Amino acid sequence: MNSLAQSDDFKSIVLNQTPLIDVRAAIEFEKGAFINSVNLPLMDNRERHLVGIEYKKRGSESATKLGYKLVSGDIKERRVQAWLEFIKTHPDAMLYCFRGGQRSKISQKWLKDRGEDIARLKGGYKAFRTYLLDSIDNSIESFSPIILGGRTGSGKTILLKKIDNSIDLEALANHRGSSFGRKITPQPTQINFENALSYKLIQKIDTGVKKLVFEDEGKYVGKIYIPKKFASYLSKAPLLILQTPTSKRVEITFNEYITSAQKSYLGAFKDEYLKIWHDDIHDAMKRIARRLGMQRYEKACSIFDAAYNEQKKSSNTDLYREWVTYLLQEYYDPMYDYQIKSNAKQIVFQGDEEEIMEYLQSLI
Repeated sequence: MNSLAQSDDFKSIVLNQTPLIDVRAAIEFEKGAFINSVNLPLMDNRERHLVGIEYKKRGSESATKLGYKLVSGDIKERRVQAWLEFIKTHPDAMLYCFRGGQRSKISQKWLKDRGEDIARLKGGYKAFRTYLLDSIDNSIESFSPIILGGRTGSGKTILLKKIDNSIDLEALANHRGSSFGRKITPQPTQINFENALSYKLIQKIDTGVKKLVFEDEGKYVGKIYIPKKFASYLSKAPLLILQTPTSKRVEITFNEYITSAQKSYLGAFKDEYLKIWHDDIHDAMKRIARRLGMQRYEKACSIFDAAYNEQKKSSNTDLYREWVTYLLQEYYDPMYDYQIKSNAKQIVFQGDEEEIMEYLQSLI
């Protein structure tokens, strides 16, 4: 392989899930990067900043000289060693910088000097990112969407995981898609969400599927927004309604909001987990207070606090079911009934989990 080998076969990178070495500074990587990429920068944030100042004052040649001076000796050796270690366990890796220019060329040359050939992405981060964004918009010509809807707690996400031809937008956005859907770990950046969505679409479409199932999300999943053209395409799709008895919906929501959530908080916060979880739930209720109405908001808080105090006293969590039931009946269900009226014409089938699966099998 030529030491300056480049590749713009971005589809192959997606399908093969090629490991990538991102040699941009950490501050750039944190704003957005690609799946299967690791940040092993040529220059750290401070060095990049200094080189940038030099570039503005004296131009490219002077900035390049400063870069070589800053990244030399032991610093250079440590960075080259980090790349070599990664390539040792990921021999098919490629590398990239922002535009496929100086930084990736220098990194590639230094690796070549150590006997390691590696290709870099032609056009770097910018070109690959453009390809992924275009792939989201262009994907709508390759598949027909089906939307899975239903009341909160009906088990839509559980069912979605059983459907091969599906993409879980909530999983990609690291959010449960409801008012109480925040997770301890933060949501990805908008850029990383879009990159992950593009990867999923390219991979699914390459298998030849003509229909893809998504959960009914609207335009946002938490703070993440679905790309406009793609969201508009999904909004016109046929709608399947998953029907689940209230008692089962209470148990599904109880497991999500109470059992699973508290387990996550315990793992993250140890002895303080219950108080932190309690405060986060109250913050979530404050966010819906206006829509819920003050009287119902105060009642929801009262039911929740009674259950919380009982848990602290006896470790019994059963009373939270009353709070979950109240939220479903007084907040989620009225909101769902209002929203579904505007989408009534798109409903093509309603049924329980087994019936939905049978219907999908007839289509897919």
